[in-house]
Amino acid sequence: MNHFHLTRFIITLSVGVLLLVWSGCSAESPGKIPITTTSQEALKDFMIGRDLFDKLRGQESLQHFQNAIQKDANFAMAYLFNSFSQPTIKGFFDQLDKAVALKDKVSEGERMWIEAVRAGADGFPMKQREIYQKLVVDYPNDERAYTLLGNNYFGTQEYEKAIEQYKKSIAINPDFSQPYNQMGYAYRFLEQFDEAESAFKRYVELIPDDPNPYDSYAELLMKIGKYDESIEQYQKALKVNPNFVASHIGIATNYNFKGEYGKARDQLKKLFEIARDDGEKRAARFAMTVSYVDEGNMDKALEELQWQFELGKKNNDAPNMTGDLTSMGNILCEMGKYDDALVKFEKALAVTNQSNLGEDVKEITRRVYLYNNARVALMKKDLQKAKTDAAALMEQAKAADNTFQIWLAHEISGRIAMYEKDYEKAIADLQLANLQNPYNLYRLAKIYKEKGDTKMAKDFCKRAANHNTLNSLQYAFMRHKAKEMLKTM
Repeated sequence: MNHFHLTRFIITLSVGVLLLVWSGCSAESPGKIPITTTSQEALKDFMIGRDLFDKLRGQESLQHFQNAIQKDANFAMAYLFNSFSQPTIKGFFDQLDKAVALKDKVSEGERMWIEAVRAGADGFPMKQREIYQKLVVDYPNDERAYTLLGNNYFGTQEYEKAIEQYKKSIAINPDFSQPYNQMGYAYRFLEQFDEAESAFKRYVELIPDDPNPYDSYAELLMKIGKYDESIEQYQKALKVNPNFVASHIGIATNYNFKGEYGKARDQLKKLFEIARDDGEKRAARFAMTVSYVDEGNMDKALEELQWQFELGKKNNDAPNMTGDLTSMGNILCEMGKYDDALVKFEKALAVTNQSNLGEDVKEITRRVYLYNNARVALMKKDLQKAKTDAAALMEQAKAADNTFQIWLAHEISGRIAMYEKDYEKAIADLQLANLQNPYNLYRLAKIYKEKGDTKMAKDFCKRAANHNTLNSLQYAFMRHKAKEMLKTM
């Protein structure tokens, strides 16, 4: 992300304490979100760290945020950005809690930003959206405010609305690079590949000496099946920064798609060997998990996840341990070992319930457990239990206004209808599920095939088979099945 220039400091009194407030603009350019700190030196460290973080160089940004916090122990935004850069989910929540504890000692814009991040972390994307909508009204000249709102729309797959916000951000500051990156991905998900390429090329022009623009463009090339060209762009990113984690994983994913699993895992071994923290080690091992699943070696995939679980256990990292156990359960479901899967799902729930995570996070995990319970019941042909748990999930997800879990509720409802051969209901529900999950596209292909609609079946099957999702277990589960189905159509 392009450096957001510091133009002036304003000294003010707040709650009896002399504060240094960075306005991010000149006196002639009001409407920016202030940054509040007692130390000019802390501010300098924060700005360096934020610039690195904006360029997705999170590990490198950490020291600067930590330096800022050492110089000003009440620097709320430093804690917030420090949370984003943490190598573990536990670390993210620990630092976010510290930012939240300071939210009443900063400017109104900072307070809203912190509360919005908290809402997102607690599973309330619509509450987060409301805060960001107010943020752009209160700070109409701040490009970051529009980018934050755009990112919220992006997360709920409302890509046209996201693009609208990114364009507003760019109109304020044409050299602000991050919206170009996000806009490129939004166009990519809309399958408007020419527009995506234009956005990514502009991103490269703005910060040619950083790895992420090449990495993002490489992912677009991978999406459209240009695997060798994609690898070349990822290698450009690594030439700029050999430690850029995403590019190692991108190269490995391309090799998976080419069926060259040995090369994929060799690349990931390199990443593991140069990993600078446990988060990067975990990233390498999870990508190994995906590679083994794509190859069909589920036992090795489970071994990789067990290693990750032990790492989380060593660090008392309940969120990652929960995720590891859930992924194990997902793999066991694909293997047809439903009772073993249920044991993993139950253990995942217990890990979260016994942790010191907030109640909202625990409620999210309990709803995921309902989803997992329902699909295991369906696979075991216990239709009544599947329906009971699916109904409870839908009710609770809607009450929480959690978009992502409403998608899960529609998915399991659609799968139940599919099992009952109620194809119209199945289609209606799955269309309201997460359609960036290629497994749902594959399910729709199977339903249309059963209905005898070959054209629609082939369209969905092609989209599923050629989804080319980066480092995705869900895609690895069904990629080969979709490709085999496509051959018969």
